Amino acid sequence: MATSDLFSNTSATHEHAPLAERMRPRTLADVVGQTHLLGPGKPLKVAFDSGRPHSMIFWGPPGVGKTTLARLMADGFDAQFLAISAVLGGVKDIREAVVSAQLAQGQGRRTILFVDEVHRFNKAQQDAFLPYVESGLFTFIGATTENPSFEVNSALLSRARVYVLQSLTLEELLQLIERAIVILNQDDEPLDFDPAACEKLVRWADGDARRVINAIEVVAESARGAGRTLVDSEWLETSLSQDLRRFDKGGDAFYDQISALHKAVRGSDPDAALYWFARMLDGGADPRYLSRRIVRMAIEDIGLADPRATELALNGADIYERLGSPEGELALAQAVVYLSCAAKSNAVYNAYKQARRFAEEHGSAPVPIHLRNAPTKLMKELGHGRAYRYAHDEPHGYAAGEQYFPDGLKARFYQPSDRGLEGKISEKLAFLRELDKQHRKG
Repeated sequence: MATSDLFSNTSATHEHAPLAERMRPRTLADVVGQTHLLGPGKPLKVAFDSGRPHSMIFWGPPGVGKTTLARLMADGFDAQFLAISAVLGGVKDIREAVVSAQLAQGQGRRTILFVDEVHRFNKAQQDAFLPYVESGLFTFIGATTENPSFEVNSALLSRARVYVLQSLTLEELLQLIERAIVILNQDDEPLDFDPAACEKLVRWADGDARRVINAIEVVAESARGAGRTLVDSEWLETSLSQDLRRFDKGGDAFYDQISALHKAVRGSDPDAALYWFARMLDGGADPRYLSRRIVRMAIEDIGLADPRATELALNGADIYERLGSPEGELALAQAVVYLSCAAKSNAVYNAYKQARRFAEEHGSAPVPIHLRNAPTKLMKELGHGRAYRYAHDEPHGYAAGEQYFPDGLKARFYQPSDRGLEGKISEKLAFLRELDKQHRKG
């Protein structure tokens, strides 16, 4: 856990502890960044000051203080702090946490249960928290790098407040570097970092405090081992070598890059799409996250214009799971190129959204009696399924004029494009609608 804690208390801990541990905040005042949540009158500051903890989800990129804030909240409320990693944990860990929380409750003490990477838990595992959150046995704090609207169950999400944590600014990262240098020089020969090296470090860190602290520690050890008293830009590049190139994103936000990848695919530019895909891999993005987004692109922007796109995207994700990195990444790259070159249509995406709104607006309209299931004699006597026309027995395999909406309702959501396979689908639907028209005339 210590390496997840980011900030400074220059008076603390053993000289041989990792730098991240020695810089771990002891109070909110030590925290650098997240002023939109921790400033006077801001939501998390109010929560800390109230003395009444509530369940919450911290959403933000790596290295911005999610674990740190959860720990500080436990300290601030004099609560037992329990941590579960959704990557390594399971139902057994949840049960053990419940038992520990019950023991603490018996002693009159609160418990804060912190679940790191909560999006990695499946629905059943996330549901397991609900009764204990509702009963107040513990205060639930989840941390996720992915949009909780998509990755956290709605039931759990409705019981927690979402706080969006932001990448640290260049100025905030420079502040951390200054604090780190003070601590590094407390018990060793003085070591200086020149301004150019500090500037390169903060850009390399890309808003991630954990990354910059760990880098300073590595560079300092390397410099002292070489007998240097100054870290300049040239020495920094030498000591970080390949890593410096890989992660030098120039301050671009992670979600801006995935947006650029998605838009390049949508815009049918395979070269730009490959660039953003490679850029994100080079910057340490999880290929599994990218594979999920690639599947989403196939569904949202291609759909039935080329159903092979979804199949290829799913195959790419499966191949990556089988082969891992770096071999499996080629399958994802292949999917990116195919999706970029495929015919585009968002017709199904739009139709689905319209159908959802329509269903919500019109409530629980009854199923027409001719469409109802009739597995029993009573249901048949009540007319369920009567007068239903079996489409396979009709000309063209289509029951012209049949009504499949509830009585009194009718809408058209799906408007296929004229691109790819959807062009054929459009022709087919036009033919069937002409049969409907002829049936009504007859």
